[in-house]
Amino acid sequence: MSDSVNANAVLAPVATSVLTHIVRSIVDTPDAVKVESLNDEGKIILEVRVADGDLGRVIGRRGRTAQSIRAVVRAAASRDNAEVDVDFLDD
Repeated sequence: MSDSVNANAVLAPVATSVLTHIVRSIVDTPDAVKVESLNDEGKIILEVRVADGDLGRVIGRRGRTAQSIRAVVRAAASRDNAEVDVDFLDD
């Protein structure tokens, strides 16, 4: 299935744009936010990379902010007819 997907194509465009908007509004360095989409056996993984020091702002206390972001992005992914998971990575 991943062979027919263009490497430059965004796999879940609505979910990716929602995720990018939310994360950029939270961090101190919005230009450093990068969202990459990977296909993992039918599930789309959105990897978010942020600048040094911004990961704590995205994750929040006890991971509550990260869980809320994941819930909103999963809801947005329904517009893409896709199942997504969000991973936060420190750059």
